[in-house]
Amino acid sequence: MTTFKNLSRTILTIGTLSFAILSNAQKLSIINSNIKIEGTSTLHDWSMTSAQGTWTGNANGNTINDVKFTMKTTSLKSKESAMDKNAYKSLEASKYPEIIFTASSLPSNGTASVTGILTITDVSKNIKFPVSVVKIGNVYTIKGSTKLKMSAFGIKAPSFMMGTIKTGDEIDISFNINAK
Repeated sequence: MTTFKNLSRTILTIGTLSFAILSNAQKLSIINSNIKIEGTSTLHDWSMTSAQGTWTGNANGNTINDVKFTMKTTSLKSKESAMDKNAYKSLEASKYPEIIFTASSLPSNGTASVTGILTITDVSKNIKFPVSVVKIGNVYTIKGSTKLKMSAFGIKAPSFMMGTIKTGDEIDISFNINAK
């Protein structure tokens, strides 16, 4: 009987502590974002940007857990609509309308190398890149960048004018997200 009472007290204590820890978590959502993708071609360098997307996470102590960023593929825009159409075709935007990144955690303040899963088209890959997080008040500014190859995600690099102008395989992705 004493063992049962001690076990019951232990379970109750652990449950109470777990609830207290979880109740301190702050659910974060996006205020604004800026995503930029840059690449090269046989004609000139190019870039596409998006200021649309959703981002969520849970701040708890020194970490932000359950990070998820989702962006509509067609929110990426360049200065030329023909380039946009070719990019959407290569990304199969009508079939795969979203680009998604998830990570289990990142720091709530400071720098770190973050590992997460990036899904483009129907390919998901583990990627690792440096990230910087600055917390001012209840606003978190999250910045980072990485290089990757489109071919790693099964994307055929866009080409124009019957293949005479081709984009390079490697792209630079940078982001700046504000959340609270």
